[in-house]
Amino acid sequence: MKRHARRTAVIAAAAAALTLGTAGVAQATPATGEVSGTILAEWDAFGKHYVHRLVYLGEDSATGWHYHDGMLYARVVQGQLHHYDATCSEDVPGPRDYYRAGQFIVEPDGPGHVHIGMNRGSEQVILDVLYALPIGAPLSRDAPAPGCELP
Repeated sequence: MKRHARRTAVIAAAAAALTLGTAGVAQATPATGEVSGTILAEWDAFGKHYVHRLVYLGEDSATGWHYHDGMLYARVVQGQLHHYDATCSEDVPGPRDYYRAGQFIVEPDGPGHVHIGMNRGSEQVILDVLYALPIGAPLSRDAPAPGCELP
């Protein structure tokens, strides 16, 4: 009986520590709307893992805040992609506030380059993406919202 009570107390203490340990920690922001991808090819070369993928963002959808462990190179195939950095500023060249079909995007690697991609239009956004990642790294890592307000 004492053993059972001790085990129950240890489990309760561990659960409380986990709950208290995560209180106040910012949570990752999930994708919203219809966000999906199709891997076209994968290969390893020169110490990197390369993934060629099409990414789809449906009407009024967003990727959620995230970053990549390696460089990402993309071309907008269709639609208009709004792309915000951790200051909630659009990092789009030129006078407009979105990337349009035919334009290229380069996303630097690391947690210092948190960003979000959004489709604020009614036409599906399609991105043709090449990930150049460390071998074994995920395509992206979720990140908490940086605390700025999106326009």
